[in-house]
Formats: sequence, C-alpha cells, structure tokens
Amino acid sequence: MPLALLPLLIAAGILLAGNGLQGTLITLRGTSEGFSALDIGLIGASYSTGFLLACIYAPRLLQSVGHIRTFAALAALSAVCTLLMVLAIDSILWVALRFVMGFCFSGLFTTVESWINSKAKKQNRARVLSLYRMIDLLAVTGSQFLIPAFGVMSFAIFSVAAMLYCLSIVPISLSDRSSPKPPENFKFDLKAIWAISPLACFGCFTIGLTNSAFRNIGPLYAQDVGFDETGIALFMSVGIAGGILLQYPLGWLSDRFNRRMSLMIATCGAIAASITLSALGTTSQTGSLIGIFAFGAFAMPLYALSAAHANDQAEDDQYVLVAAGLMFFFSAGAIGGPFFAAVFAEQFGSPAIFVYTSLMHGMLVVFTIVRSLARPGLSPKPDRRFVALIRTSPQFLRLANKTAKPPKEPKS
Repeated sequence: MPLALLPLLIAAGILLAGNGLQGTLITLRGTSEGFSALDIGLIGASYSTGFLLACIYAPRLLQSVGHIRTFAALAALSAVCTLLMVLAIDSILWVALRFVMGFCFSGLFTTVESWINSKAKKQNRARVLSLYRMIDLLAVTGSQFLIPAFGVMSFAIFSVAAMLYCLSIVPISLSDRSSPKPPENFKFDLKAIWAISPLACFGCFTIGLTNSAFRNIGPLYAQDVGFDETGIALFMSVGIAGGILLQYPLGWLSDRFNRRMSLMIATCGAIAASITLSALGTTSQTGSLIGIFAFGAFAMPLYALSAAHANDQAEDDQYVLVAAGLMFFFSAGAIGGPFFAAVFAEQFGSPAIFVYTSLMHGMLVVFTIVRSLARPGLSPKPDRRFVALIRTSPQFLRLANKTAKPPKEPKS
C-alpha cells in the first residue's frame, strides 16, 4: 500500500467511527428526550434525503473546489450540526440538521472513495479495497461502545462525535499536496439504469427500506427487550458484524451458479430472521442477539448481490452510471424505511419493526420470481466476479470493478 493513502485511510476510519456512533446515539437520545418513534423515523428519513441529493450534487462540488477543501468544509459542517443537536433538543430542528448531515456524509464518502480510486494502483487495488472495508466495519462496530462509556444524556458524547469529525480533517490537511483528478462527468439517467437491471434497482430500493429501518429504529427494539446502553451497543454491533459472515459464501454461490438464486436465498434468510425476531417479541435478550446476527448475515449482503447482478448486464462504460443509480435507489428506499418502521412500532409495538422488514423482503422475493419468468437464463459473465461491498459510492464501486476483473491472458 502506498504511503500516500495512509492519511486518507486514517481520516476515513475516524470519520466512519463518528458517523456510526451518531446513528445509534440520535435514536437513544431522542427517545430519552421524549421523541416518539415517528419522530425518530422522520429524523432517519431526513438523513437519507440529504444523502440522496448529494449523490447528484456532490461531484459538482468536487469539481468546483477540489477534494481537500470539500472534505474539510463538509466535515466541519457535520461537527457544527452535531453540537447544535445537543444545544437545542427539538425534533423539528433535528430533522433539518440530519438532512444537512446526510448531504455532508454522502459528499464525504464520495470525496474519500474517489481519492482512493485515484491513488490505488493495479498492484495494490485488492489490498486497498479489503483494508477500506475492514476499516469501515470495525470503525462502525467499535464506535457503538463509546455510547455506554460516556452516556446517552451527556453533552460529552456529542462532543466526542464532533471531535471525531474535526479530527478527521487533520490527516487530510497534512497529507501530500497531490490533488486527485476531479470526478468524471456522466449523465445521470434513471430510465437507462432501470433498463439495465430492474431487479437490481428494485433490490437496492428494498434494501434501503429495510437496512435503514434496522440502523435507525433497531435501538428502540433493543431498548424494549431490556438492554442497557452497553447491551444496545452490543445489539447493533452484532447485527453489523453479522453482515460480514455470508458476504463471500453468497458471492461464491452467485459467481458459480446463479445471481438471482443467491439473491433469493439471502432474502429468504432475512425473512426467516425477521420473523424469528418479531415472534420472540421482547422476551429473550439471547434470542434477540442470535436473531439480529442472522438478520445482518442475510440482509446486508443483498446490496452487493444486487450490484453484481446489475454489472453483469452493464457495458464497460456503464459502471459509474450503474453505481450512481443503485445508490440513488438505495437512498430513496432509506428515506421511507425509518418512517414506515416507526409507524409499525407505534401501532403494534417495537417487535413489529421486523414484521415490516419481513414484508419488504417478501416483496423482493416476489419481484425476483417475476423477473426470472420475464427474462430467464441470465448468468454471470465470465469476466465478472462478485465483490463483497456494503452500500458505497460510484467511485469506489468503479475501483471494485477494476479489482474484480481477472488479468487478461497475453496473446500468443
């Protein structure tokens, strides 16, 4: 790995830790302040709305002022919003602030990942890709335990999150002065993206509906089960860690047999885990931990499986278009996911969150069957391999596609 990437990866780890911490913190602090489940859902939906808009506009910002200035401005703005949230406890204000933060973090991820893409070389792409993924998952998982360390009701925990955002600017600012090229121009055409793979588009939309519900409303379920702050952090961490377990086995299956079948297996597994969690209700902490691990194991690989299916149908010059479009559909689903899950929780109790996720995943199963009948016989192209990725930016998926292609055989 080139030393030029080290400051960038350090900055990414600090930034991801702060973002992972704040996602759970906002739900727990909002509940403690008397916010309803619907309020929490709207706050989560607002973040996703800002994230979606930045998918379209963040590349323009990078083109205007460059990577370092974009990163510094968005990280500083995120820190300001974080401190404003604890200075003024108001659900309507929090909705507005989380919208701004959603835009900022989408722009920050695009900045970091396009920078990595510009610095990585053919010889080290796989290592950089794996290292970035590990940093992401470890940072988000580990940051959950800062909540019981400082307490949900303290000013300090929000200060820690703001400090992490500010601290992430330091490695970027002190790195070498080489500036990555601005992102390539491309036409954002949703109709063209849907034509490439309706199943992948619908799959990413569904995944946005369900994964955002887990991240934003899941802490309410854990709280009702009887977990304390440490237990809630463990519950969320176990769900995220579960997402690592079946990434490669399901990817191996999709590479060698059928992408749609792998997508169907993973979706059915997520349904089974959701039904188990809803059936357990709030009666068993051990059962809840096992259930959420299984949910993460089956639900979180769905994005990568959908992206692999779409890229099988795409031409070489359509990878960025596909990545941007799938991110758009994911974000569109993530806008509604926390709101709908919150409605289920308010009407039927927190275990109904997982009734909601099972229904959404059920729609994906039906749509997969419909698409299999409409366009049968699709299989992976010989030069496409599965890459185990969480939801990511167009720039980083392009890097992943370069990594996934095997080297061409020399001509004889």
